[in-house]
Amino acid sequence: MADRSYAYDPVSTGASVNQQPYRMEQGQLWRQYIIAGAANIGIVCTGFCMGWTSPINPKLTDANSTIVGAPVSSDETAWIGSLLTVGAIFGPFIGGFAASKIGRKWGVLSSAIPLIIGFILMLTASSVGMIYAGRIFWGLAVGILFTVGPMYCAEIATDDSRGALGSFLQLFVTFGFIIVYGAGPSVSYAAVQYIGIACVVAFVVVFFFMPETPIYYLTKDDNESAAECLMKIRGKSRSGVQGELDLMAADIRAAMEKTATFADLFRGGNFKAFYISCVLVTAQQFSGINAVLFYMTDIFSATGSALEPATATIIIGAVQIGASAITPLVADRLGRRLLLLISSCGTAVGLGLLGMFFMLQDRKNPAAESLGFLPVLALVLFIVTYCWGLGPLPWAVMGELFPIEVKALASPIATAFCWVLSFLVTRFFSTVALAIGQGETFLLFGACCVGSFFFTLFVVPETKGKSFQEIQDMLAGKSSKMEKA
Repeated sequence: MADRSYAYDPVSTGASVNQQPYRMEQGQLWRQYIIAGAANIGIVCTGFCMGWTSPINPKLTDANSTIVGAPVSSDETAWIGSLLTVGAIFGPFIGGFAASKIGRKWGVLSSAIPLIIGFILMLTASSVGMIYAGRIFWGLAVGILFTVGPMYCAEIATDDSRGALGSFLQLFVTFGFIIVYGAGPSVSYAAVQYIGIACVVAFVVVFFFMPETPIYYLTKDDNESAAECLMKIRGKSRSGVQGELDLMAADIRAAMEKTATFADLFRGGNFKAFYISCVLVTAQQFSGINAVLFYMTDIFSATGSALEPATATIIIGAVQIGASAITPLVADRLGRRLLLLISSCGTAVGLGLLGMFFMLQDRKNPAAESLGFLPVLALVLFIVTYCWGLGPLPWAVMGELFPIEVKALASPIATAFCWVLSFLVTRFFSTVALAIGQGETFLLFGACCVGSFFFTLFVVPETKGKSFQEIQDMLAGKSSKMEKA
């Protein structure tokens, strides 16, 4: 598969046909996947932290629990679930600052600090307050990684692999879920924390040897370092990357001539990119995904299903991995819009079925007893279709839509907005479910997925196979250079 990013054009540059090293040299596409995979080991750690509450809540609430001196209350459990998202609201601003000042690579690696602090607090917790603090530190890491990780992957990718690498986030976060879902119920509370620390150490050791993005070096006017890391990423000689490097440098120079301000987010194509990103993360969070994941064990217990909640949770985690593995394979073939449309439909149906079951159960309808399989079926449908679109693609699209000069400003704001919504969902899911019914709450989530379908259908642009410049032209309503040619 040949690289197409920043394809060297001898007509526009005045070069002769013999001066086309970038087109002639194929490179090694697999290098991009290895490097992006190494970056996303950090996302495995965040998945571990996000799924942590599912197997740990029963250990904390058990009548005989002495982990923090006494069993935690239902209100404390709700705060434990939601405080990660509080940290994640502030993490993106740390990540955005780090990405622009010390680089995308070191911005990703900096997330290891709050991750380790969080695990140490959990390991030494003698009060529920220490668990609260640990969850906030984990949230900081989540916010950093969900901001800088997609930025890093987008900047090392060619146009025809950017969708696949952007979809890695959802795939790798599910690896974290399955690790904690599988180990959590069968090992001690302390052992769970040691497993998490081992994941963080593996992330730091592996990613330390990966390159910085060439775009970061170009923003610092360091063309030699940019060329060296581009050679590593593409698996090409210096002459083989020169054409791509020249076009990258030209785009960076044009971008650096502009100074992005907060007001720039509300102008022209930037505003369109910003509100599309915000609406997509709204759809992602109001699908109820974090409520489902954080309280999955409790949901299975509430169904009265014969299947052990811990076993059912592991099954769902395995389904997540299988579904998430599909998106990187098809994102650059089917496109972002089609996958988002399929995802919105599937999640709406899954949530509708789940809501119907709980409404029947709440009304003590005899049919609920014979439909014990329905929650598992509905959750599988919901998780599978969520992993195809609403899970990974808002992050992938966000990494593609913003121009270079506003990316470090816009991405943290959109990501922080996402986690504000996540906090509201996780903190008040139980409260709303008690007030109006669990079934009705899932139906509300389903209605949001229906809204996501129509927003995608009428507003979201297709970015498949387009260069960053073509995307900016499209958002601004201009014809791209390629289309003009």
